Amino acid sequence: MADNGIEVKNLYKIFGAHGEKYIEAVENGMSKDELNAKHGHVLGLKNININMPSAKIQVIMGLSGSGKSTMIRHINRLIDPTAGEVIFQGEDICKMSKADLQEFRRHKTAMVFQKFALLPHRTVVDNTVFGLELQGVDKLERHDRAMHWLKRVGLEGFEENYPNQLSGGMQQRVGLARALTNDADILLMDEAFSALDPLIRMDMQSILLELQEELNKTVVFITHDLDEALRLGDQIAILRDGAVIQQGTGQEIVLNPADAYIADFIKEVNRGRVIRVNTIMTNANGGSSITIPSGSRLELAAKLLVESGEAEANIVDENGSNIGAITLKSAIDAMVTPAVH
Repeated sequence: MADNGIEVKNLYKIFGAHGEKYIEAVENGMSKDELNAKHGHVLGLKNININMPSAKIQVIMGLSGSGKSTMIRHINRLIDPTAGEVIFQGEDICKMSKADLQEFRRHKTAMVFQKFALLPHRTVVDNTVFGLELQGVDKLERHDRAMHWLKRVGLEGFEENYPNQLSGGMQQRVGLARALTNDADILLMDEAFSALDPLIRMDMQSILLELQEELNKTVVFITHDLDEALRLGDQIAILRDGAVIQQGTGQEIVLNPADAYIADFIKEVNRGRVIRVNTIMTNANGGSSITIPSGSRLELAAKLLVESGEAEANIVDENGSNIGAITLKSAIDAMVTPAVH
């Protein structure tokens, strides 16, 4: 399998006529507010360094104005950087020629937008094949591919409907099917589920996770919602004022917040849905009849223990061998967020 990871190195974006003049000042500590007040320039990104893993979901998270959407737009170069590199398969996307960039956008990346970005005069199937039309794919092939993915996202029977005949969740399914039909290595999702109602949003997250298990795309997912980030992200980077404040797995961030800002973010998190049994297990003793698979979340472990009436369970690896043990008390204790002093 090809390595479709993305490496972002020393990336800066300063919006304004002479952004490059102020990189040194930003490096030396000039704040976003100060840069704007003194020089009329806006700091979008400050020295971003992220290794986005191949075939995994990389979440970029932050509040409005943190730089997350600016970040994702550098990957397909909808925005040019002030400085820095975005490396894919050994090539800096920021230095691609116009022809190479066009090829990269058409064949290597696909994007799912917050506001669906469907063409209102096209049917569902015609929206889905739009990218393949641009690639020059044969009509029969693009129709077959579109129908396959429309069925996979649950839209079989709606192929000839128009976008205004669909609910918001269904429209976003069209957007996802369109992106998957392109068969791109990189899937860019900019607040893709943010406009949806909570239940529909959860449903779309489930669809994405199910498809990702099969497809193993390199997904870059932008969100302002921590629960969404923790559910979807194999790796998470949290931005504030254009800078990365912390990055790692969801469990690493929840267990070891980098500062008070991150601690405030995670204080309401359901830790049982994030922390894995391996983190708190003790040495295996083989004394329990209850087994829990390695990597399971604490919420599942506690549920299984309560239902069984047992106080302890063995943690087993994929071969069924005991690798540790967990008690109901330790699971419940670990699910409680520590008090902040």
